Amino acid sequence: MFGGMLKTLRPHQWVKNLFVFAPVVFAKELGTSEALLRSLGAVFVFCLAAGAVYTLNDLVDMERDAAHPVKRNRPIASGVVPVHVASAFAAFLFAVSVAGAVFLGIPFTLTAVAYILLNLGYSFWLKNLLLVDVLCIATGFLLRVQAGCFAVEVEPSYWLLGCTFLLALFLALGKRRKELAIGPDAHKHRAVLGRYSMKTVTILMYVMAFFTAAAYTAYTMAPHTIEFFGTSWFVATVPFVLFGLVRFAMLVSRRKGIDSPTESMLRDPPFVINIVVYTAVVLGIIYFI
Repeated sequence: MFGGMLKTLRPHQWVKNLFVFAPVVFAKELGTSEALLRSLGAVFVFCLAAGAVYTLNDLVDMERDAAHPVKRNRPIASGVVPVHVASAFAAFLFAVSVAGAVFLGIPFTLTAVAYILLNLGYSFWLKNLLLVDVLCIATGFLLRVQAGCFAVEVEPSYWLLGCTFLLALFLALGKRRKELAIGPDAHKHRAVLGRYSMKTVTILMYVMAFFTAAAYTAYTMAPHTIEFFGTSWFVATVPFVLFGLVRFAMLVSRRKGIDSPTESMLRDPPFVINIVVYTAVVLGIIYFI
């Protein structure tokens, strides 16, 4: 059962919590030991909170997951993890994540609690509302970045927040497109899918890709960015972002396979290599050029 509980926490999804770590990197505080430790602690808190959210979501969607070709193998839906055990574990993780957040200050704690409340609302109600569901997902990413700013006590960059929100909307719409590819019975696995059409989601996804690329390009060329980092080389990272956007769109547009977009990304060598190289280039520009 321990393995089932670990699987329920979905550790592979915790990669999303690296957005909490972004502020310490872009604020040029990565070399400060205190800021680094606080940022790592913030990521850990959000991993605990995310694990609790995923467990709760699996409890709420247990019956729908049982009818899904892949999700029916999830520990709770398959009966490997009893409902009462999963419920107690989720409550425990919520409590521990909030308790841990307190050590990083009141603003961080309030943001972490807002993230938890948002996801509670999403699990029980908001995920069934057209477009509101993807806005909730995007807001979750925004709260991660804001929490990261509070953790290391740096002013939030409106460029960073804006690019994050647009990128998150793009990713959320890609997730919905991937789910719609299951077929006409997709709404049986997620009710809101019955209110979306493949054409509309695809158009919105590409629109968000365009705005994300435009916003990030503008950010790299903005006078404030050049002044803050002391170099105009940041624009060299734009091709990596463009490749990532295009590659993600390709991955979610494939009709074969019903794994999640996150799993598709992590299993795609070109996408992973692009992320690694982008990270290396960003760190090189910020801390070495």
